[in-house]
This record gives sequence, structure tokens and C-alpha cells, in this order.
Amino acid sequence: MGKNSVRGEGTQGRVEHAGELGWDESLYGDDASGGPKSPKDSGSSGPPGGSGAAEGTGTPEDPAAAGRGHRRSGRRKRGKRKYRILRWTAITLAVLILGTATAGYLYYQHLNNSIRKGDRSAGGSDAKKSAPNADGQTPLNILLVGSDSRASDDNVKLGGGKDIRDGDAHADVQMLLHVSADRKNASVVSIPRDTRVDMPQCKDTEKNKTYPATNAIINEALGRGGAGCVLDTWEKLTGIYIDHWMMVDFAGVVAISDAVGGADVCVKQNIDDHSTKLQKGGSGLHLTAGNHTVKGEQALQWLRTRHAFGSDIGRSQAQHMYMNSVIRNLKDQDAFTDTGRLMGIAETAVKALKVSSELNVKKLFDLGMELKDIPMDRINMLTMPRLPDPKDPDAHVVPDSAKADALWAMLRDDKPLDGKSDGKPAAPPSKGPAAAAPDSLAVSVVNGTGTGGRVAAKGRATEVVTALKAKGFKKAETGSSNPASTSEVDYPKAAGEQGKADAGSIATALGLPASAVKAADVKGLTLVVGGDWRTGDSYPKQDPRTSDPLKDAETVNGADKGACMEVYAPYRF
Repeated sequence: MGKNSVRGEGTQGRVEHAGELGWDESLYGDDASGGPKSPKDSGSSGPPGGSGAAEGTGTPEDPAAAGRGHRRSGRRKRGKRKYRILRWTAITLAVLILGTATAGYLYYQHLNNSIRKGDRSAGGSDAKKSAPNADGQTPLNILLVGSDSRASDDNVKLGGGKDIRDGDAHADVQMLLHVSADRKNASVVSIPRDTRVDMPQCKDTEKNKTYPATNAIINEALGRGGAGCVLDTWEKLTGIYIDHWMMVDFAGVVAISDAVGGADVCVKQNIDDHSTKLQKGGSGLHLTAGNHTVKGEQALQWLRTRHAFGSDIGRSQAQHMYMNSVIRNLKDQDAFTDTGRLMGIAETAVKALKVSSELNVKKLFDLGMELKDIPMDRINMLTMPRLPDPKDPDAHVVPDSAKADALWAMLRDDKPLDGKSDGKPAAPPSKGPAAAAPDSLAVSVVNGTGTGGRVAAKGRATEVVTALKAKGFKKAETGSSNPASTSEVDYPKAAGEQGKADAGSIATALGLPASAVKAADVKGLTLVVGGDWRTGDSYPKQDPRTSDPLKDAETVNGADKGACMEVYAPYRF
């Protein structure tokens, strides 16, 4: 910085480039270079001829002039004091502004440096991000993962299982948060932890190990490549591009629950989720019937309660109730505009969460601000439609393809799950390429009718091949059997829009819905004749109720303050 000297004060600092900052350089009493102003610059001049006393000094021979000189001298002293005060005010403001900005930047960096991160994908992510709407906005999809890791003393203390401390963690909670492109509605969809799904190949960079593609229970994906593999598995199942993931363990849930002030929950009967002779384990949740605010460890117990709520499906519903209450309470308390409260939550969150590598504090903050503006009655939470797993119907489930596929399609197309319109007309569908001539398309027909414990319908693929040839698809041939609960027409992902158009022409010819057309890991066009089409040349007309994704999905609306959980009889007291 430059220096200037003011009588009685010694050498003082000046703010560099003050003029560029919008401050008046004259406040310093110096010129821009830091030196004293010349008489010319200050607007004063000596007597004519350039000699004699300075103007306003006065002489004994002229008493009136002397008086005027004393008065002017007093004004100059008061003016200098005024300038000194203004100058110090400017310097103080500069220090405060720069200090605050620096502190804010350092705090932001502190938060960013505190976040634990992992790879967004384990190498199996291939879904495409949605195209922007007319306003240039795209939906936001975030995967929320709850880990049962016992890799710390706190997690062992909260969850037990010290003997599995070094084992692979499981993703017992998996939810997709979908925020619409226009940020006017949001949805949360849970997949039960015991759902059997196809998993892609995943690479675990921390273990330097690659896991082959497989068909397994979805909560095992976390141990096959971290949260990135969970994300890849969801994308393979749903076709939805997922922007980020966030993961929390037992200790993190407790910390965040305390930071946000807990949640209001309700049980219809007294509940005691304890270990029994028939069912080991239990969360330890013990509440009397009615409404309660749960925090800390009790909040964790609520979120982990499974047996007392009847099943993993009941647990998902209880988790949705909890999440809705947290958002509702933060809104009611104006926490989103309370800087001190937000800083406290931010400090806790960055220590409790592990997030995908591209996330940072600003994006997390922006997410909170976007949720703040969504009305509670436009937030809906539900559980994926499912059916008993044919391989283990008592313990596992599989997606109910007809309903689940319709649900995933709604999210991919950014349609609100509450059916409400936001007042804007739907964008016209984009025109893609025309389908190739039917006689030029090679189609492999697969008999997938052997599902749900039923034997495959004999000769089914041959029957459909005959039907296709009658409609002009002369290159249709039978392929190997592959059980599938619903029928679909698959096209190679690399074929893009042209493959989609060609597959669509096959679906139209046989009466299959547009939702049956899917991009898949196939070498060519493949028609899978599923368990929903065991007879006939044309796909049977479906009862709309059988494919309604919101029917029996345990939907919980954010504005519903009266939701209350039913307690399974053996866990009442």
C-alpha cells in the first residue's frame, strides 16, 4: 500500500486503488500517487507574483484580515479532522469487507475439505441425462444411500454386530430423490433392500477389484464397488440418469437428526421393536401410541425399525414419514433463512455424509434452497411396486415390471407423480428418424413366459415369429429362452434413436405399449415374450389398474401431518 503523512498522526496506510473501489481519493488529502497535494491541486494559490504569505494568513497591519485568517485556519483544522475520520472509516470498512470475504472463503473451503467423497460411478453408468426444457432446466436426481457399516466404534455401539466390523457394508436404505426441472415438485422413491435385480459390472477403485455383472439382492451392490455401484445398478434398472449420490451411516443419522431438530412421527399402538424367538434383532424403538418427536439415537431406531412395522415395505413408509416431517419442520422454522442454523447443519452434514466426487458445499446448499421453495403438497414419497421373488418368495421381492416400468418412465419424462399440472403445455415430442422397412429388420424372439413359478408356454417364440412374418418382418427368428415377467422389445444402446424407432415399429405391429421399447445390452433387435403374454398373436390389452405405478405404492404426501404407522401385533405392549 502507499503511505501518506498527516501532521500529528505520523505515517498512515492508504487503501490501494481506492478510486477504483468507488471511494473518493480526496478523503486521503493526498494525490493518487500517495504524495501531498500541491497548492494548485488543492485549489489554493499564493499571492500575486508568487511571493508572500499564503492566502488567509493575515497580517498585524490588517486586523480584519487576521481574524479572517484565524477563522479559515480553524475551518482547515476541522476539515482535516473530518478527512481523517472519513479516511479511517474507509480503511475500517475495507478491512471489514476483506476480512469477512476472506473468512467466508476460508469457511467455505473448510466445509469443502471436510466432505468425504467417492467415485460417482463404478464404471457401469450408462443412462443419459434428460434434455433441458424450454427454459434450459433439467431434472435433478440424487440417490440417497443408508449404509449399515460397522467400520467405527460409534457404528458398532449404535448398530451392534462387532463381529462383522470388517465385513462389506450393505445399502439397507436406497431412495431416489427426483426434483422436477422447473423445481415445482419433488418425488422420493424407495427400493426395498431385499429386491432381486440385475447388477452391472462394477469396479471398486479403493479395493482395486472388479466385480462381474450378476443377479443379486440390491443391498449387496454397496459391497461390490461402493455407492457408485449402487448408482449404476439403479440406472440399469430404471434408465434414469442420476446426477449425484449421498451416503450416511448410523452415526451420521444420529448427528444429522440432532442438528435438524428431529422429526414428528406417529404410531397407532404402543411399540417395542425387540428381538424375539422367531425373529432376532430389533431396533430397540420403544414408544407409546400417539405422536412423538424423535431425535438422535431414537431417530435412528425409528428409521431402522422393520419387524414392528411388518416388513421392509413398512420401514420405507416410516422413513418417508420421517423425511417429510424434517422438511416440513425446517420450512416452518424458517431454518433455510437462518444463517447460524444453516451453518450448524452444514458443519454436521459435511462430517456425517459421504458424497459423489462432483458434489461440493455450494451444490448441497443449492439443493436445500430448491427444496425450500417446493410446496409440501407437491412432495410425494413412495415405494417401488414389487412382486414376490420366484426364487425366494418368502424373503425377497422383484420389481413389478408393468407398474415399476411405468413409474420409471414418469420420472424419466419428468412427469409429476401427483398428477397435477404446472400450467405449461407439454412439449411436443421430438421427431426422430423413421423406422426401417419391416422386411429389412432382423428380430430375435425370446420365450420368457416361464415366470412366477409357471412352466414356459411351449413353442411360444415360434408362434410370435409366425405372427411377425405375417406382418412383414420376414427376418424374424427364434432365440434362446430367458424368463421375464413382462414383454418388451429391446434394441442395442449403440443404435440410438434409429434403434428405438425400429423397435417401436415392432411393438406397434404387435400391440405392445410404447413403454415396452427399451435400450438394452443386446446385439440386435430382441422381442421378449414375457409371462404377461402367454397366448395369442397380439399383445393382450391390459387393465389400466394393473399398470398404475401409484396403486398400492404406500404413497406419503408431504402435507399429510396425520400419517400414523400401524404396529405389527407381536411388537405391541
